[in-house]
Amino acid sequence: MIKSGKGGGNTRTGLVFEGKMDLSSFLAKQNGYAVDGDSVLYNGKLVARVFKKHGFYRFLKEIGIDWTKIISKRLFPDDSIFVLIKNTMYIIECKFQQVVGSADEKLQTCDFKKKQYQKLLAQANMDVEYIYLLSEWFRNPKYKDVLDYIQSVRCQYYFEYIPLSKLGLPVPENTNWEE
Repeated sequence: MIKSGKGGGNTRTGLVFEGKMDLSSFLAKQNGYAVDGDSVLYNGKLVARVFKKHGFYRFLKEIGIDWTKIISKRLFPDDSIFVLIKNTMYIIECKFQQVVGSADEKLQTCDFKKKQYQKLLAQANMDVEYIYLLSEWFRNPKYKDVLDYIQSVRCQYYFEYIPLSKLGLPVPENTNWEE
């Protein structure tokens, strides 16, 4: 159950939080991981920093970026994680749906939002990746064009699961990844 539904069905080495918990809580429960505030530690070593909504803007302020001088309106990521070794901020938007609704149209905004985040983080020389974590609802063939579009603008999507390795995070050994 990874991007575009290809491969990986038997190996669960990633974020399987399915909208039931945030990224920080999920990581804190994994072997070798600990979360202290926004710091993500693996075997005691700082590997990332994780932010939700307003936390992202506290991070910008901490690194000397005044968002009001760069973009006209704040965007609030569901989750974001800055992975130190990759110097990359991953913006993760969770879209879980069981009936037709507004999430349909929101999927079409990834290009604009990624560019806004890139503008915000350009002076910090950080790369930005924009990822949707989607529910199974979006496997319906009527979303094919939107999913193709997401990939065409160099954004990504995964169904129910994002591999830790995709985020550049260490994958714990001897982990039982069953749901």
